[in-house]
Amino acid sequence: MDLTLLNFNTPLDLINKAMQKSLIGNLGIEVTEIGDGLVEGYFTLSEKNSRPDGMLHGGANLAMAETLAGLGSMLIIDLNEFDALGSQVSGNHTGTLKTGKARATAKIIHRGNKTHLWNVDIQNEEGRLISTVRVTNMIVKKNDK
Repeated sequence: MDLTLLNFNTPLDLINKAMQKSLIGNLGIEVTEIGDGLVEGYFTLSEKNSRPDGMLHGGANLAMAETLAGLGSMLIIDLNEFDALGSQVSGNHTGTLKTGKARATAKIIHRGNKTHLWNVDIQNEEGRLISTVRVTNMIVKKNDK
């Protein structure tokens, strides 16, 4: 998929297909909703995103948060001229997941010209918070990377 063509009208199945042969696909992350300043997604607990004891790995939560926040930033910038690069991820794990799905909602809380700040809450299927994550993305000109 040519990422410069990514926009709010890009079908979710095309976005998810484009991510399948990457870390995102390996963890089982699926995007379920995109909007201006909002991205939602989930993954189902599996051996690919769990600790050896079967519990959800906290790093998988951070990867999902950075994925959704990164996609959100990409959707609101001109990808022909700029790129969104994750520069800081900080999470607090407040619960565990031993079965089922982890659902994440990423919302932008600062939309600057050079940085975007996102809050990502990750919950279990019953709506209990299991992680809350802040993601900062740098917005850089493509020729400045």
